[in-house]
Amino acid sequence: MVGFGVVGQSFAKLLLSRSADLYSKHGIKPRIVACVDNKGSAAAPAGLDLQRLLEAKKTRGTVGGYDKGNKGFDPAKVIENVEAEVMLECSPTDLSTGEPGTAHIINAMRNGKHVISVNKGPLALAFPSLIELANYNGVMLRFSGTVGGGTPILEFAKRCLKGDRIVSFQGILNGTTNYILSKMEEGMDYKSALADSKRKGYAEANPSLDIDGFDAAAKLVIMANWVMGMKVTMKDVKRTGISEVRSADVKKAAERGNAIKLIATCDSRRLDVAPTEVAKRDPICVNGTLNAVTFSSEHSGQQTIIGRGAGGMETASAILRDLIEIRDTIFER
Repeated sequence: MVGFGVVGQSFAKLLLSRSADLYSKHGIKPRIVACVDNKGSAAAPAGLDLQRLLEAKKTRGTVGGYDKGNKGFDPAKVIENVEAEVMLECSPTDLSTGEPGTAHIINAMRNGKHVISVNKGPLALAFPSLIELANYNGVMLRFSGTVGGGTPILEFAKRCLKGDRIVSFQGILNGTTNYILSKMEEGMDYKSALADSKRKGYAEANPSLDIDGFDAAAKLVIMANWVMGMKVTMKDVKRTGISEVRSADVKKAAERGNAIKLIATCDSRRLDVAPTEVAKRDPICVNGTLNAVTFSSEHSGQQTIIGRGAGGMETASAILRDLIEIRDTIFER
């Protein structure tokens, strides 16, 4: 595991709480054999004691406090030298460079390791080439936690609708902006709604990733590639954030029975992220931090999936879902 922040720690807690259940239902006993954060590393071929790992992170600020740790740690060397079947990429997202996540993923795949990533950066900037590299090395790259957190948006499109052809989709892919716009609908102005989202922990101190539409655009790119078979990156998205939305705009939309939402849209010709008026009766018109996506299929019409789009434990459940899928696929081969 590379990265041991909120999601990584949530995954460790999930494994602790579900160890018996995972074995009885799926026949697996996942072991974390190495963990790296930005200050150190810990490794144990027989499997790290997860409770002790969590305690080291809490009390010493790094997994390097697990034992004496490895203070001269190098994530690349850990990925190359540790014997493991899967590498979990949980390092912070950088949508301008995709690093260091992209380097970690490439290194792992070249060393024959399957990869599960919750880091959107590498996939938003280099999805086609990463999938090609995974196929070349005979490994799997899974990333369901990058879109929708614990809500299985990607799986729904890929599996539940595989007997049909998806021609387009649109939806709300960012919970922070949806929360801000929902508060504006309740009467707050933009600045107050943004400040409220920061107090609640939904928006970062620097909220540009959310309010300027970068996060939604990254998720849109991942979905367009995976669901629609496109070969696109962030530069192919026309993007407008919510900072120019005014209370007067929200009121006028409400008078027409609509709400303004940051909508991500994909069809065969375009990728857009922009504030859009949506009818309140439309299933994707959800409030608060919820995400919602409507898929339009050639024969079966429209289906909408709604759920919580973020959160440590929700995203950790997506990692576990991917891990079970990788294990099942290995056994099928």
